[in-house]
Amino acid sequence: MKIDLKELISEFSNNLKLDYDLKKKNWFNIGGKTKAFYKADNLKELIKFLKKIQGKEKIFILGAGSNTLISDSKFDGVVIKLTQNFNNISLHSKEVIVAGSAVTDKSLSEFAMENSLGGFEFLSCIPGTIGGGIKMNAGCFQREFKDILISIQAVNKSGQVITIPAKDINFKYRDSGLPEDLIFLSASFKGFKKDRSLIENEIMLLKEKKEQAQPTKIRTSGSTFKNPIDQSDKKVWQLIKESVPLEKSFGDASISQKHCNFFVNKGNAKFEDMKKLINFVSESVFKKTGIKLETEIKILE
Repeated sequence: MKIDLKELISEFSNNLKLDYDLKKKNWFNIGGKTKAFYKADNLKELIKFLKKIQGKEKIFILGAGSNTLISDSKFDGVVIKLTQNFNNISLHSKEVIVAGSAVTDKSLSEFAMENSLGGFEFLSCIPGTIGGGIKMNAGCFQREFKDILISIQAVNKSGQVITIPAKDINFKYRDSGLPEDLIFLSASFKGFKKDRSLIENEIMLLKEKKEQAQPTKIRTSGSTFKNPIDQSDKKVWQLIKESVPLEKSFGDASISQKHCNFFVNKGNAKFEDMKKLINFVSESVFKKTGIKLETEIKILE
């Protein structure tokens, strides 16, 4: 039996909203409402909330919304967002950084640079937060989260705080294999001493590469599909280019002219438009190459 969330409103006051609109909470600027939206101010409140809902509601953790496509129909569950209190970052030892899961990848990269720690440069090019980055083992330019992670601290749906060492996580390409309803709180990362000017230079070069290859400052959501590393030597954008008419669009959902694995909301695209485009591209690639594409973006429906 589900919980009557209305009864929790007085207890969690401004932080719990019912029938909450998610459209402005993601980079695509697409989506309908969720049954409930809970902003967790701190760990104590988050644990209290999780214990109240007793695992009886579906949970979706929303980070920066940079990698998420949200349905226009109502999500029958609770969307949880961690506030600025999960945005702390500190030097634990000379080569170890501890960062809250709401810290952006870019901020972690900058903090590492300020402390002359190398190994974090690639994060400057990844939109999103630490929590989302760990969940999907985000990466670019031949580096991934698994390469710098020591351990994570998380809370499960029953409100129990656990620590998971990186060696116990079955990281794969764009996947951590960790449970969907595990909420990441913070993580420890290992770098190495490096001259700050060298770090700065590398970040600049990586950003230039990204700027040239990928669309920016538009309503997109990063790479739509994962590279099919087990099935082909080709990158996914090459497969799309060879299989799909790139001018194809559904409503305002279209393929980026700059990078065909990036899909764009050109105005007022609906969820169904973007879903049709994803399916069309996926089916076209399969027909032409026999390769089954897997989405990299998270779809909430």
